[in-house]
Amino acid sequence: MTRATQTRREFLQTGASLGASLVIAFYLPPRGGRPSPAPPATFKPNAWLEVHPDGTVRIWTGRSEMGQGVKTAMPMIVAEELDVDWQSVRVIQADANPAYGNQMTVGSRSVQSGWEPLRKAGAAARAMLISAAALTWGVPPETCRAAGGGMVRHTASGRQLRYGQLTERAASLPLPENPPLKPSSDFRIVGTRVPRVDSVDKVTGKAQYGMDVRVPGMAFAAVARCPVFGGRVRRFDAAPALAIPGVRRVEQISRGVAVVADNTWAAFQGKQALRVEWDEGDTAQWSTESIRRAFAEAARRAGQAVRATGDVDAALAGAARTVDAVYEAPYLAHACMEPMNCTAHVTSGKVEIWAPTQNPQGIQREAARVLGLPVEAVTVHVTYLGGGFGRRGGPMDYANEAIELAAQVGRPIQVVWTREDDIQNGLYRPATYNVLRAGLDASGRPVAWSHKLVGPDGASFMITRGADELIYAIPNFRLERVTQDPGIPIAPWRGVGPSQNGFIVESFVDELAHAAGKDPYAFRRDLAAGHPRLVAVLDTAARAARWGTPAAAGRHRGIALWQFGETSVAEVAEVSVKGDGSVRVHRVVCAIDCGVVVNPDTVEAQTQSNIVYGLTAALFGHIDIDRGRVVQSNFHDYRMLRLAEMPEVEVHLVRSDAPPGGVGEAALPALAPAVCNAIFAATGKRIRRLPILSLA
Repeated sequence: MTRATQTRREFLQTGASLGASLVIAFYLPPRGGRPSPAPPATFKPNAWLEVHPDGTVRIWTGRSEMGQGVKTAMPMIVAEELDVDWQSVRVIQADANPAYGNQMTVGSRSVQSGWEPLRKAGAAARAMLISAAALTWGVPPETCRAAGGGMVRHTASGRQLRYGQLTERAASLPLPENPPLKPSSDFRIVGTRVPRVDSVDKVTGKAQYGMDVRVPGMAFAAVARCPVFGGRVRRFDAAPALAIPGVRRVEQISRGVAVVADNTWAAFQGKQALRVEWDEGDTAQWSTESIRRAFAEAARRAGQAVRATGDVDAALAGAARTVDAVYEAPYLAHACMEPMNCTAHVTSGKVEIWAPTQNPQGIQREAARVLGLPVEAVTVHVTYLGGGFGRRGGPMDYANEAIELAAQVGRPIQVVWTREDDIQNGLYRPATYNVLRAGLDASGRPVAWSHKLVGPDGASFMITRGADELIYAIPNFRLERVTQDPGIPIAPWRGVGPSQNGFIVESFVDELAHAAGKDPYAFRRDLAAGHPRLVAVLDTAARAARWGTPAAAGRHRGIALWQFGETSVAEVAEVSVKGDGSVRVHRVVCAIDCGVVVNPDTVEAQTQSNIVYGLTAALFGHIDIDRGRVVQSNFHDYRMLRLAEMPEVEVHLVRSDAPPGGVGEAALPALAPAVCNAIFAATGKRIRRLPILSLA
């Protein structure tokens, strides 16, 4: 064994990394007419990038694709540094595998966390191919360069070799520790509008979502769950379900009673026919109004400090003017267009799972826990997701049901939720109750801010994130949390804490601006003066929306500013309110600085998606509780924004050389306050409790 071969093998065995467990593998080409040797078993499972002798390149993506374009954007980064034609790249969705680092696709972190390590992966491969060409020609590597299109050129002689001709020699070379990265001025792929790699498959129906999975011998199942959260099965009668044609079995599992059938329709009908008596438990005492009263009562208690700077009480006591407000946010469902589902096959000592999941490694661990198996015995194939929004990243209830049932039945099982299951038995964005007080000095500048936030247990990160780091220069600040938990199950929702904190904070900032007698745009600009990227998006949005000039007759504007991680966003909404109190949003102008833009088309599409999702929630979104049950059941009473209600949306990308920030959630927090601030401009009425519904 040569030292180079030994180095490569040790690298693959130990999982040596380039920032995020990135491993580069090359298939060896045939030699001398002999059968092509199979690549070492460690190459493909741990590889992000693979070059074939015919010049094609395979790039694996470890993140889940749920419409956000990650399956295109992340390979673009690798291909850019590798210096190949985009048309030669084939993108493959990776199964759950520790070689890809943490595969949980949440927090808009895919591109921003992958930017540097993926660049290094492509650059390392490029450097190895250049060295392989130099060895072939017997020249110094520095006299060779990647010439684009998957070629290496010797600068002096003009000789060229295709990457495919160099794979065998490149594979024998040690991995460079610090490969040189391209300057941004040389980018040919990053920053361009590359069509998504999955568009054609989605349009033609070839793309496989979780509900499209078909496995030989599989059955379909629907689960009857207690309508009250935390309730359990007391007893059930399976006979009516078994009388439905196509129903094969009825099994009790930890979350309810499962009906196993030949098809989903029979399973759904069997579930409807089941007779189940439930032990409803303690949550049956709660309703929306009793939860609200409990939150208001809890707000009287002293809270746990989350963050405190300065002396808030003294500053409030000495303020020239104080402003008080209570803001409320409701429970919200995720309402993914593809309801929850999972397919599992449990055999002797092994599990194979097909799931539309944001957290394949989480499902892997859950299956191992439920069945008492090592994680290595569980294979998780990640399908396309028909929406995620955090619902498919947290608790693994939908996967747990399929895993448990497949083990009991002994054949592949696909558990499919109905829309009603999804709305009434899901996990929800937590409701909160927020008591705010701020003080202004004689010039109208904020000198103190107090925020007491009441919400359920386990939601501290979800509901405080974004509220504890004000982007404005206020010297005395306090955020405290009070826990009041009615037992409604919760999970991260698109935008997590900022999805509601944006509404609360930016609406209250607007109140302060008006209390100070100042223009809301100028007020924010003055307070954010120490943050040039925030000022840039604020100025861009205001200019594009023609802030300060009269809007069209009957329309009024509202503005909001937010920083989501490293991404800065400002939005202006143009709104009208009819005599009957109905609200119409005509136009939304959004300026976003997300650092380096990998694919402008994706950033624009994600920003538009944020606005649609955020506007739907602001206008209509609410989950009501009655006797521990969710009242809403489907899209007739859990409203989606309709095509005719969609506003004109303008997205302005503010140029930046900063590393990429997240865009999958960044534009959502500013939408609700921009709309509510516009409503105030139109009517003088403050919206402090969502959804807006109607002002009548």
